[in-house]
Amino acid sequence: MDFLIASAMAQDAAQQPSAMPSLIMFGLLIIIFWFLLIRPQMKRNKEHRELVSSLSAGDEVITAGGMLGRITDVGESFVKVELADKLTIRVQKHSIAQVVPKGTIDSAT
Repeated sequence: MDFLIASAMAQDAAQQPSAMPSLIMFGLLIIIFWFLLIRPQMKRNKEHRELVSSLSAGDEVITAGGMLGRITDVGESFVKVELADKLTIRVQKHSIAQVVPKGTIDSAT
């Protein structure tokens, strides 16, 4: 009978701490991550898609490799870029880094 008395007099186990503060901090971390990293990258991707869709023959561009040239032909996935007289390369549209103002090629040489 002593074992019944011992278990009856035992104290309750300590309660587990609430998980709510940890979940709130995790949620705040995700929100901060979203606004500082993901959202700006999505904005840059959207701007680049608009740039690629607006390419036309005659535009002067810089490729992702740093080559400066003039677009001579625009296809569905590729563009032809003239780097010098009688030197034309085909590159993917998405490898066009930026469109530069007209006359940049003439002033660069």
